[in-house]
Amino acid sequence: MGYSSLKLDKFLISMHNARMSHAQQAQISGFCFVRAYAKINLTLDILGRRADGYHDLATVMQTVDLYDTLCLTATSDDRVSLICTTPELSNNENLAVRAAQLVRQRFALRQGIGIELYKRIPIAAGLGGGSSDAAAVLLALQQWWQLPFSSSDLLNMAATLGSDVPFFLTGGPALCEGRGERVTTLAPYWPPSMRWLLLLKPAISVSTAAVFRSLPASDYTDGTYGTHSRAVCAAFDARSTPRLEDLHNGLERSVLETYPEVARARKDLLDAGASFVQLSGSGPTLFAPFSELFCARRVQEHMQAQGYDVYLSRAIHPDAGNVCFF
Repeated sequence: MGYSSLKLDKFLISMHNARMSHAQQAQISGFCFVRAYAKINLTLDILGRRADGYHDLATVMQTVDLYDTLCLTATSDDRVSLICTTPELSNNENLAVRAAQLVRQRFALRQGIGIELYKRIPIAAGLGGGSSDAAAVLLALQQWWQLPFSSSDLLNMAATLGSDVPFFLTGGPALCEGRGERVTTLAPYWPPSMRWLLLLKPAISVSTAAVFRSLPASDYTDGTYGTHSRAVCAAFDARSTPRLEDLHNGLERSVLETYPEVARARKDLLDAGASFVQLSGSGPTLFAPFSELFCARRVQEHMQAQGYDVYLSRAIHPDAGNVCFF
């Protein structure tokens, strides 16, 4: 979904502005469903530590069709509530709740919202599930309540919620820089050799903050422009397959050394027939691309027989039909 598709036409904006004076009393009825897609990092160049404690990054991310489903319901009370199929996520610190609260504060709205979250993206997995949920709520409320967000409004709100949230406003393939908040959408190309993706989540959680805190400077990418990420962007622009050496994650070495479960899962994937395996984000999820469904399924079944959680997925480009109103 491109930013241009998020902008309301002048008629909708003028109609909304005309009724903003009594928006606090307006009761919006009905409900809507929205999908929140996971992502993988094709590259992750770590460029150095910033003065604010974060790291400067250059990363090429791609949404995949493993997704959470959120149902947003208008309620008569003045609060935002959430119930999740993963009980420990049913709290006010959930990014989906914080996104809804941010929208209400931005427009001084008192409309209550009930959120039901069917969680399929594994948590603390390096797949961006929480960030995607937050972006999905921002987009759903914008369309449902006909709110006049500009592109910069959306980006600013998303960036306050988390570094990956701005990427999920558009999804597809994108180059993300800075902390991740500077997003450049790439040409909608996907290599035939990567038609199918296996995502394997080892039975552990990895703290992103801890991984970055312990990262040695020797794992930073040389230079200031993200060599691997730029090479993948150039390959996509040329509609060609990136070189395997450019599918690089600067956190991978550290994670594999610190978490033996991840190193073991990587070896098991390679032994099962995957020709290439890489860490997504800070992990622990690994992804392996395949050109043929039969091969991907064979490896998936083999890994599932060993007790691993393995998801068969593909690259996807979300569009405006991602939100359904009732």
